Amino acid sequence: MPSPFFETPLQSLLVWHQVDTVILTGGSTSGCVRAAAIDSLSRGYRTIVPEECVADKHEIPHFSNLCDLVLKYADVVPVAEVLDYLETGTGDA
Repeated sequence: MPSPFFETPLQSLLVWHQVDTVILTGGSTSGCVRAAAIDSLSRGYRTIVPEECVADKHEIPHFSNLCDLVLKYADVVPVAEVLDYLETGTGDA
């Protein structure tokens, strides 16, 4: 599955709005979420994945990809931390 950066105006919109952090959610941790995280990091964005907001067809690829994401590409954190970050603009999320 391609990332949302693939052949879309997303990068231009993020630059226009001076975004520095991307928060990813989705229904395919091993597919589009992973691809988006790699592309996001490659473009210089801080990348956050709220762990309760992603899923996959099976647990093994889901959890192995979450592990890989946190080790290489993104901050995988509880959704409560993300909500706190969005509300206050600060925090560890």
